[in-house]
Amino acid sequence: MPKIAIDGFTVSRDMDSVSRPVVALSATSVTKDWENAKHQHRKAQLIYSARGILNCEIEDGVWIVPPQCAIWIPGDLPHSARGAGETECYCLFVEPDAAPDLPTTCCTISVTPLLRELLLKVAGFPELYASGGREDRLIAALLDELVAAPVEHLHLPMPRDLRLRRLAQMMLDDPTDKTSKADWATRIGMSERSMSRLLLHELGMSYGRWRRQLHVILALQLLTKGQSVQAVAFELGYENASGFVTMFRKAVGKPPARYLSDRASGAQLATVPGIILPDETFA
Repeated sequence: MPKIAIDGFTVSRDMDSVSRPVVALSATSVTKDWENAKHQHRKAQLIYSARGILNCEIEDGVWIVPPQCAIWIPGDLPHSARGAGETECYCLFVEPDAAPDLPTTCCTISVTPLLRELLLKVAGFPELYASGGREDRLIAALLDELVAAPVEHLHLPMPRDLRLRRLAQMMLDDPTDKTSKADWATRIGMSERSMSRLLLHELGMSYGRWRRQLHVILALQLLTKGQSVQAVAFELGYENASGFVTMFRKAVGKPPARYLSDRASGAQLATVPGIILPDETFA
């Protein structure tokens, strides 16, 4: 039976019904925006971005997938996905018990050169590849690499409280808004102290840290669409590019141009620094 491919990033059949513990799908490049509506499946899913940036949404957050990264989505977790501009991705569907120590929560991982080559190789397997042979051995190696892959914290958690959801949506709609934390609290009908406590309880981070994370996520989306560093800085409300570059370097470990260059070339280090966000709060 021939291999399965993704047509316009829409999978044409139920992957849960394929009687193999791991199934990989190949994809051709797509040059227009696309979106897959919210859905779920028993098998876990790995979506690898070979080109372009992907966005995945689950109930408690937004996940960004830059080039040469992948997102791991545990089984039975409702999610949606979309891409903008030119994108190319590969999907891996994995039974929950296919290997020990697979991630149990959603996460963005850095795809090492070895993991990338294994993904591309497995994507060429027929749907019902022979069990107990070379294919199984390569898949076992792929799963080993997946378990060991470094995690990148490209996640914007979203609160469940309706007032905090409103706050998050307003900040997403206008990231340049310099409203103080106290005034934001007033706008959503809370005291500043109550808002801070609830944010920390629901998201595990302060208002200032969440806002920085928001800016990193939005910046990556804009930069990968070809906008200049200066244009992105102004769009996010920074007075100059240097302030934005400083924030980005502290968060990601390298300046925007270097980060994108490494992603475009597929250059990977043995370990990839995650986003490091200081806990200080700013208005």
